[in-house]
Amino acid sequence: MGLETLGYIGLRTANLEDWTAYASRFLGMQLVDKSRGTATFRMDDKKQRLVVHEDTADAPGFFGWEVADAAALDAYAANLERHKVSFARGSRALAEERKVRDLIVLSDPAGNRLEIFHGAETTTDPFKPGRAISGFRTGPLGMGHAVLHCEKIGDILPFYQDILGFQLSDYFTKPFAAYFFHVNPRHHSVAFIESGKVGIHHLMVETCYLDDVGQGYDIAQKTPEMIATTFGRHYNDQVHSFYSWSPSKFMFEYGWGGRTIDTENWTPEVITQGPSLWGHERYWLNEEQRNEARELRISNAEKGYRLPLNVMEGNYKLARDVCPWWDATAPARKTG
Repeated sequence: MGLETLGYIGLRTANLEDWTAYASRFLGMQLVDKSRGTATFRMDDKKQRLVVHEDTADAPGFFGWEVADAAALDAYAANLERHKVSFARGSRALAEERKVRDLIVLSDPAGNRLEIFHGAETTTDPFKPGRAISGFRTGPLGMGHAVLHCEKIGDILPFYQDILGFQLSDYFTKPFAAYFFHVNPRHHSVAFIESGKVGIHHLMVETCYLDDVGQGYDIAQKTPEMIATTFGRHYNDQVHSFYSWSPSKFMFEYGWGGRTIDTENWTPEVITQGPSLWGHERYWLNEEQRNEARELRISNAEKGYRLPLNVMEGNYKLARDVCPWWDATAPARKTG
């Protein structure tokens, strides 16, 4: 019955032309359809991953969560009925619009529209990025993650955990409260920040090469006010990333090298090292929170925290043994 991936996201915006340029020429997604009021984008072999509708204001549209097949979708619907959660079956026209076989539609306690679907359409046409990137890390990990604002963590977590079946990865409370949830080996596919408001805090996509992120950062620095969070590395999901302001004034995280977790043997924990191992100066925080986040990073440096890189076959090369000291410490590293 369980959810498997974050399959697609929909947005409403008063700045469709700006979004078209941002998603394709900056993020590197492929624009596949542009009508008078809608733009859709690919990231891989799925026919669409991001759908942007023109509207009078900027707001979240919908979040599409994938299940395995029709039987899993029916089981999910039955589970919602048992918990007395209102939902509706998606029409054939809506399924065709979303390019899926079937779906159900519901809202979470914060009013976010959730679409549970199966049978996403694929294409054999090669993915053609909007700028020269290596591609996005998707597949069984989904399209990335969404981090959402909420007024109070306690009002929304039981719905996502006990009814929808999300599993807690970890959480921290300083310099702000954030809880992270997984549905597959990606460290988190959704997270919630207790900010006293609702909406999107940020969306994240992950590239296959670190250079894609670095080059994106160079492009963003041509317009310095576009950068919301400087380049850095997270402690919990270990992603190297920076954040930029989207045309809808929420942030988009552009990352590389996220960890994958053993979902069958995972124990959630509180993260006391702060959200970032290093970097990630968060311009969007107030001064007190920025100082607290900076002190946490300095503490990490003083304690010498290090994390190995998470690489994929084909995007790294092993360096030749050129450091006798490093070679001599190999047995200690293997034993911890």
